[in-house]
Amino acid sequence: MDRTLEFLKELVETNGAPGFERDVAAVMAKRLKGVGPISKDKLGSFICEKVGDAKGPRVMLAGHLDEVGFLVKSVTKEGFVKFLGLGGWWGHVVLGQRLHIHTRKGIVLGVVGCKPPHELRDEDRKKVMELKDMYIDVGATSDWDVRKKLDIRPGDPILPVSSFEVMANPNLLLAKAWDNRMGCALAAEVALRLKGQKHPNSLFAVATVQEEVGLRGAQTSATKIRPDVAFALDVGIAHDTPGTEGDEKLGGGPLVVIYDATSIPNPRLRDLVIDTADKLGIPLQYESVERGGTDAGRIHMTGEGVPSISLGVASRYIHSHNSIIDRRDFEATVKLLVGVVRRLDRKTVDSF
Repeated sequence: MDRTLEFLKELVETNGAPGFERDVAAVMAKRLKGVGPISKDKLGSFICEKVGDAKGPRVMLAGHLDEVGFLVKSVTKEGFVKFLGLGGWWGHVVLGQRLHIHTRKGIVLGVVGCKPPHELRDEDRKKVMELKDMYIDVGATSDWDVRKKLDIRPGDPILPVSSFEVMANPNLLLAKAWDNRMGCALAAEVALRLKGQKHPNSLFAVATVQEEVGLRGAQTSATKIRPDVAFALDVGIAHDTPGTEGDEKLGGGPLVVIYDATSIPNPRLRDLVIDTADKLGIPLQYESVERGGTDAGRIHMTGEGVPSISLGVASRYIHSHNSIIDRRDFEATVKLLVGVVRRLDRKTVDSF
């Protein structure tokens, strides 16, 4: 396994629910040690500055550290854990899954349960089960008191149990949390590949916090950095599986978001990205997101406004225990971003 693959594996296997991203930030810090000064905003967003030209524009590349997870709401007198979602979860993908509850004393394994489907009315079996009707079974029995044995507290984070795997098709990587350790990895790899090289700007490789619950770290980190131009790096939805409609596919190249519900990309910045991809021979895919958005939604409204665009890679099965990306898309997106950053001099950025 090469160093980049090892980095990707460590990123996705490290747990970081919204509000609990510290361990993932540490992985970023280890990877970018020696590239430039590392700092954080007061919510915990990770920032690494790589100076090319201190008098040039300030360029922000932002993924988000957090993954969709859960939070302990309460423990019943029988010892079953009630929980709530952190980020968007569809009930169908939660039932029967293994989860880790992170307590102050260590990790507790559990499995998600609900009323048995055999005992549901016909009309109820056709509905999506809601999280409020589920619970986590951590091994409660009448003669084993969960409350006394385990120190599970309201507010403890809960994360999916899922390992990183290279699939039989070696281009495809299976793991939890590609949304959005992928964006963090993109920002980090671009900074690494520019190490020791000149570029006409100061680059900020950023990994924000609490994106899945309201784009919160995007606002605080952008306020700290004061970027002149920004790229929100995230995953998009692949439409190359049965029952889906759209052209985005694994292995199809970087995704350019032409519209989402929180932001519209700066037109000249969008054209620069497309022109750079054409010059580098990189095929692009285009995505529109009518519901939801990325960190660009907050970044582009910071201060007097920041010319912004969202880029990323296609992923299957986001917001679940297991999602799939194509490493070739990752490499192509890194190559594209390096090419774009090299073109972002003061004159170009001022033209946006």
